[in-house]
Amino acid sequence: MPGLFNFFDLVLVNIIFALTIVLYPEIAQSSRINMIWVLVNTSYLPVVLWTMRSTHSQRILLMDHVFLGAVETVGIHALFFLSLLTFVNLDVIPWRAFVTFYSLMAIFVPLWWIVSRQILKAMRRAGYNYVRAVIVGSGSTARRLLEEMQSDAGFGIRVLGFFSDNPDPAMTCPHLGSIADIGTYVKRMRIDHLYYTMQGDGEYADTLSSVVKTADDNVISFYYVPRISRRIARSFELHNIGAMPVVSIRHNPLTSTVNRAIKRAFDIAFSATVLIFSPLVFIPVAIAIKLSSPGPIFFSQERTGYRGNTFRCYKFRTMRVNAAADSHQATRHDPRTTAVGQLLRRTSIDELPQFFNVLRGDMSIVGPRPHMLSHTDQYAKLIDLYMVRHLVKPGITGWAQVNGYRGITDELWKMERRVEFDCWYIENWSFLLDLKIIVRTVINAIAGEKNAF
Repeated sequence: MPGLFNFFDLVLVNIIFALTIVLYPEIAQSSRINMIWVLVNTSYLPVVLWTMRSTHSQRILLMDHVFLGAVETVGIHALFFLSLLTFVNLDVIPWRAFVTFYSLMAIFVPLWWIVSRQILKAMRRAGYNYVRAVIVGSGSTARRLLEEMQSDAGFGIRVLGFFSDNPDPAMTCPHLGSIADIGTYVKRMRIDHLYYTMQGDGEYADTLSSVVKTADDNVISFYYVPRISRRIARSFELHNIGAMPVVSIRHNPLTSTVNRAIKRAFDIAFSATVLIFSPLVFIPVAIAIKLSSPGPIFFSQERTGYRGNTFRCYKFRTMRVNAAADSHQATRHDPRTTAVGQLLRRTSIDELPQFFNVLRGDMSIVGPRPHMLSHTDQYAKLIDLYMVRHLVKPGITGWAQVNGYRGITDELWKMERRVEFDCWYIENWSFLLDLKIIVRTVINAIAGEKNAF
């Protein structure tokens, strides 16, 4: 399948370049047009090497990663094409043609990749392009692995069963036999993948060596699955100390200076743009708030921010002035909320003043929502990973919010789920993920948030 993807990628590149020639006929009039075509195709060879080792060879298809891989592909091709043209001293292509060519590639290559991967996932769900897999072991790690494999047929991993000398009845796939039966079975059934989940030293180490040899002898892809607690996120990092592998359990892309700079630059540009046009919304909203009830236009409250530091968060006032504002969340049909306030909350317009917080550096456009100090004190004692959400700046919107976890947390499980989504965001941050969250926030605001009250 990777080879087929690369073939169609190359066909698409040639179609786009042909369209560019139609738009700029002076390229076709060059006496070295054949050489240019050769260089267009030759420049795709580095892309093939890169995609064969990464994007095209991945069985788990995440659309964010697919899109980013497509953009990187366009960049790699541009780099090598321009380098080859310079090397052979070809300067017959005008710069505007380059801009057109790679603008079209930047549109159609990611679009093709996303559409083709969706088609591939649909094929796998229909029973095509799958691999045959078996699991060795039957403990908690094996059960978790099986759950993940069975969670999406689009992975294209067909688990035929598991091998264990002490079978676990909780495994939801057939028990294929003992460890000694693996060799005969995998050869007869032409297994593609073998996942080893058994842990320990002594006899287990001997078993591991035996299973690895069986996989090698039968040309089977072997995967060792370490025993990792559910408390540890799936986005951990593997390092080495000498020849010893070690796992870092708290992967945070925003520890990178480059990533922090990208996120901060976007925050400044986005919030400054919003604030330039803010009078168009702020003025009528301010008048409506003043007419709805006596009190200030803005509501400010101390909240927990980056690394547990306190900052003052701003919102449009949506409630009548009351003494419980700093301790009690808004509830559905809350008598404290004004009619204007209900509209502001439902459309999330009440959050617009927080762009001042973003510009000051207290907050980011996207991140875990900042909570009241009383909630921080309360939930830090009840939820183990609660304070992890403060490893990044709080946001106006966040991954938890666009997945439905906003509003009142009257039951502990609601906050636990919010924290779970916040931690996932921290450990899987990317600029594209931020853009995705912003788009979903706008869509939700237009549609009206059912949990915004």
